[in-house]
Amino acid sequence: MELKQGGFTDPEKILEKLDIAKPGMTIADFGCGAGYFSIPLASMTRPGGEVSAIDIRDAALQLVKSHARSEGLFNINVIKGDLETEGGSELNEESQDVVVISNTLFQVKDKRTMLREAKNVLKKAGKLLIIGWLPASPIGPPSGLRVARVDARRLAEEGGFTFNEELSVDEFHYGLLFTK
Repeated sequence: MELKQGGFTDPEKILEKLDIAKPGMTIADFGCGAGYFSIPLASMTRPGGEVSAIDIRDAALQLVKSHARSEGLFNINVIKGDLETEGGSELNEESQDVVVISNTLFQVKDKRTMLREAKNVLKKAGKLLIIGWLPASPIGPPSGLRVARVDARRLAEEGGFTFNEELSVDEFHYGLLFTK
């Protein structure tokens, strides 16, 4: 299996399976890191689409800016935000068609607040994509930090999301798709 940077086989294929990246869509990448999903999302949502790449780390946001410039993508807004606080995304209520939370839940202490923020910024019937590390994966964060698939689903459902389907991501990750 050929892996791309970040351990995913192909983020574009994952996103295409979801049929979420269409021209004109507004998509938030919560905990965007270096833009592993933000960059392909920005490319897939043109024309008229907008991606908000949100992270608490300045270095990550600088990488997203640099990568976006090198790809000629100008529809990415980088936002320094604390997703563990209410309103921490800096996005307007019901402004997003999709929120992506990839390899981020394990990093935050207040997972419920992050999911509340996702629900707050999603439009009615908006989609939430959660991607997390599989427990048996030989790479990734320490197993004690990983959020199991069943726990991620439970947290999202307790937060008011409706489970749609499980997605095959790769041998290291699971994918869960929800609707607001």
